Amino acid sequence: MKMLAAVVLIAAAGLAGCQRETGPDPLKLTGKMFVFNYRLAYATYMVTLNKTEPVPDGSVVVARFENPAGGEPLTLTRKLFPKLEKVVLESPDITCVKKETPYAVTIEVKGPDGATLQKLETTVISDIDQDVMPAKPLVEGPGYDKNPAVFHDGKAPERFETASCPT
Repeated sequence: MKMLAAVVLIAAAGLAGCQRETGPDPLKLTGKMFVFNYRLAYATYMVTLNKTEPVPDGSVVVARFENPAGGEPLTLTRKLFPKLEKVVLESPDITCVKKETPYAVTIEVKGPDGATLQKLETTVISDIDQDVMPAKPLVEGPGYDKNPAVFHDGKAPERFETASCPT
């Protein structure tokens, strides 16, 4: 009986050690993907999160996206608004995305004092290579006019030049 009590106490202590001292995580990851905008010839990461707990006013989310072209991660900082329940993070434009390659994304929720409230780590995988994208935007301007660098005399080329990785 004493042995059983000791096992229960040890298990309870172990479970207590797994709990966050600051409470439940404020954000839950709900979606992640690459967005390929073929009309404008760019790609971005897009990550969506739902707010599950309130955060202090003045909190921010800092996302770091692995740069598929190499080099330093791309960083995005967004303010968290108390009344907004969804958070959408879209990276700066990226190049060199390769099919079936996992790219790291780290998301930190920071309080107004800069203290980390939560840290999420995930990967995003594309099911296509970026080289299916056109090398130049197909349209330009607010009216989505045909890009004259692509459409000569208003006619589409027989074959569109596709994007390539500069590295």
